[in-house]
Amino acid sequence: MTIVWGKQKDKWNEADQREQGETSAAEGGQSVSPGISGALKYLASEAGPGMSIEGEAAGTSVSKHVYVTLTGLPLTMEFEWPFRRSTAGADFWFLHATVRLEGAQGLQAPVAVNMSATLREVFSSLEPKETQGPIINAVRKEVDRRQLEFVRSGKLVPLQFSSRHYDFNRKQWAFGKATEETIRTFLERKIYWQTKLVGGDVWVGDDIEAQYLQTTTDHLAQLANQMAGEGLVKLERRWATALPALMARAEEFEAAMQAAVGELERKHAFERG
Repeated sequence: MTIVWGKQKDKWNEADQREQGETSAAEGGQSVSPGISGALKYLASEAGPGMSIEGEAAGTSVSKHVYVTLTGLPLTMEFEWPFRRSTAGADFWFLHATVRLEGAQGLQAPVAVNMSATLREVFSSLEPKETQGPIINAVRKEVDRRQLEFVRSGKLVPLQFSSRHYDFNRKQWAFGKATEETIRTFLERKIYWQTKLVGGDVWVGDDIEAQYLQTTTDHLAQLANQMAGEGLVKLERRWATALPALMARAEEFEAAMQAAVGELERKHAFERG
């Protein structure tokens, strides 16, 4: 797969193509097309995508779900389903999405996810229930690697998203094995940001989160239970309610976010020269 992002996903900056290499830029450019009227927009959610239809028709929707990165950035994502097959001669499928950095005054990254024919064979279908999880985690992993730049308006840049995210030998997605300490910190940040930005109880038995951390939902529940024992959350049937002791650490969580944003900005500023 390849992910490209920018203000306009159907235009390319020639200087950026030279920076990324002519081959990768051309591949990314072929996949991009204008939005389709009547496309289905889904907010990523642990309970399944919430759907609304552009135009006159309107469907049902669910509250947005906050996906925290390992570096502490709270993201929300909106997908324009379905995947569409390229008509530019290359054999791949593409999906448009918008990744928003919450709490950052409008910073976002419009992206185009390009799926190759090789990776297409991994899926039995391209329905959201099967593809959404790996796509969310692949986007998060690229944010962890500081490959995705969040802007209010800006240039379009290609980002390679390849089969390195998939273990063909084991036939499973592989986003990197997180340590016990990393998972614990991740859960604290996840519950904090979901509570602050959305409110309500937070589901800690999310398969997408377990896939991202390369662990199990049972392990996530065990760590959440430890947090409950420490008075940070109230836990009931894998639904966590943030308690004042956790929310009182707002300065810590938001400082981690600002540090991660700073690292992103410095990295991309350096690349721009």
